[in-house]
Amino acid sequence: MDASSKPSASLDLKNLAIILVSPRNPLNIGAVARAMSNFGCHDLRLVKVHPPSLEDARSAVGPSADLIATAKEFATVAEAIADCIYVAGTVAPFHRPPSETYASLPAAAPSIRMLLSQQRVALLFGPEKTGLSNDALSHCQQILSIPTTPTLASMNLGQAAAVCLYELSRTHENSLEQKIPAAAPAADLDRITAVLLEALIAADYTAIETASAQQELRQLIRRLHLSAPDARTLTGMLRKIIYRLRLPAG
Repeated sequence: MDASSKPSASLDLKNLAIILVSPRNPLNIGAVARAMSNFGCHDLRLVKVHPPSLEDARSAVGPSADLIATAKEFATVAEAIADCIYVAGTVAPFHRPPSETYASLPAAAPSIRMLLSQQRVALLFGPEKTGLSNDALSHCQQILSIPTTPTLASMNLGQAAAVCLYELSRTHENSLEQKIPAAAPAADLDRITAVLLEALIAADYTAIETASAQQELRQLIRRLHLSAPDARTLTGMLRKIIYRLRLPAG
């Protein structure tokens, strides 16, 4: 197949945001932007980017220069994903505990494609050397891994982004005909998490005080896959519980 040809059926990736967390190599930022341009994805977001790296990447010329120039910068992962209803974090399994559960990219792709057909979805990529932190992964509904040979499991950032974009751009007959309810964006899920944490503290539930426990709480809320109306209803319920907990006794 000629390198410039396109798949016979491909999904529009306009609803896909690619988020790079703390990237340091300008060549990698450029490689990700080039892969995004190849597959018609134009929403690049950078979290805690190393300033010299971004300056070097933006000084480069080429077909992806405009995409890098318009990339949005954020201070936190939570801010970067606020408008996204689904977030998938990408990891190299050898960086993670063996007990952690992953979904292979091909297995997870069909459900992500359905979400992409209607709403904003984010793919999260971590720093080149360390990968995503536990705190960053706690913002994700899904942890993805790319199947590779065990003898050389690592991929550079540009390669990993290109493989993910290719897999998500592929469509199959009737794959976009299913309708799914509007899911709650990440900002709503963070709001529920914060209110639930407030309720637990008001109820003297001390087991939630550590950072790791709060990360687990954030992941629990994301595993519920709440719709936007359900998220609003649950937030209202929790606020009522907090109000009642704080009423004077007697």
